Amino acid sequence: MQFDVVIVGAGHGGAQVAVSLRTQKFEGSIAIIGDEPELPYERPPLSKEYFAGEKEFERIQIRPAKYWDERAVTMLLGKRVVSVDPAAHTVTTDAGETIGYGKLVWATGGSPRMLPIPGGDLPGVQGVRTRADADAMKAASESAAQVVVIGGGYIGLEAAAVLRKAGKPVVLLEALDRVLARVAGEDLSRFYEKEHRDHGVDLRLGVQVEAIEGETRATGVRLAGGEVIPADLVIVGIGIVPAVEPLIAAGAAGGNGVLVDHHCKTNLPDVYAIGDCAAHANDFAEGAVIRLESVQNANDQANVVAKGICGDEARYHAIPWFWSNQYDLKLQTAGLSSGHDQTVLRGDPAARSFSIVYLRAGKVIALDCVNATKDYVQGRMLVTAGLQATPEQLADAETPLKALLPA
Repeated sequence: MQFDVVIVGAGHGGAQVAVSLRTQKFEGSIAIIGDEPELPYERPPLSKEYFAGEKEFERIQIRPAKYWDERAVTMLLGKRVVSVDPAAHTVTTDAGETIGYGKLVWATGGSPRMLPIPGGDLPGVQGVRTRADADAMKAASESAAQVVVIGGGYIGLEAAAVLRKAGKPVVLLEALDRVLARVAGEDLSRFYEKEHRDHGVDLRLGVQVEAIEGETRATGVRLAGGEVIPADLVIVGIGIVPAVEPLIAAGAAGGNGVLVDHHCKTNLPDVYAIGDCAAHANDFAEGAVIRLESVQNANDQANVVAKGICGDEARYHAIPWFWSNQYDLKLQTAGLSSGHDQTVLRGDPAARSFSIVYLRAGKVIALDCVNATKDYVQGRMLVTAGLQATPEQLADAETPLKALLPA
């Protein structure tokens, strides 16, 4: 098989490359190789609406089958790329197939980071990354008398919220001294800790997990110190391991992700990488090399790559944004708060509608907005503009944020 463009990975980024290529009238052949049997689908609902049973799988598909057929996008599903030959411009799958490419786009995302501890691979210990993961989690949760969630990031908190709404007892364990420690400031962490406790989650901070108990499947979680928490289901949400081994083995620069330039190009000829697995110098992180695990990043980088393949060498420069739904709370984040030296509270957390503005050297670099969509929409403009503002100006919730922008 030979294609003008081969996209490895059938998630948001991979799908968007194909969509964007056809939108830009690219007439060459396109193939998407995905290691799951399903057509491309949205990942965020897996720990939210899909897990809760609020959305059927068809509603989280990125496009229906008819769309891909009409646009002559070949779907090679249930196949995993195990090696890349950059000189021959070929990839090889786990079935032994060799597929040639003109341009290769690596959009594989990653696999859930699991616990390297005794019992960490027992049945009943579940990561959250694929439809199969979510289906297994749903099936196990229906009969589970007690669930333990390990990890106080977005995935863990979202899963805990769904389970509590379903009436399940939940213990949530976080190794650090607060939830969301890697992505948000302390004010937001403490707000969400209180919300989860108010909803009945047994939330424990600063705890170390030593082992998963059980013979044929998980029956409990053993903590440092010896306490064993009974559990019929253990959900692990501690991040992902980027799926980049074949590219690194082929000579691509990187380690924790594949290193790409501002055009999403790797150091291998005619090979791009995008999304969760792409390490890039981000303009909104003071040029630091980071990986962004978000739909926005995957889609924006996909569009940059599609333009490049079509001859318009675009540069990746997009403000990062994220969202999380927990209970009746919608968190929307604009920008990257890492490296902030000041925070400003805007609104009242007790009213469950407020924003936290992050500054560095007086410049607005990020906002976390809880049930405050106007602040989020207008705050993105402040981050994009690199606005200098005083805490007093930002704290005044009666003044729209857009009013702080220069005329």
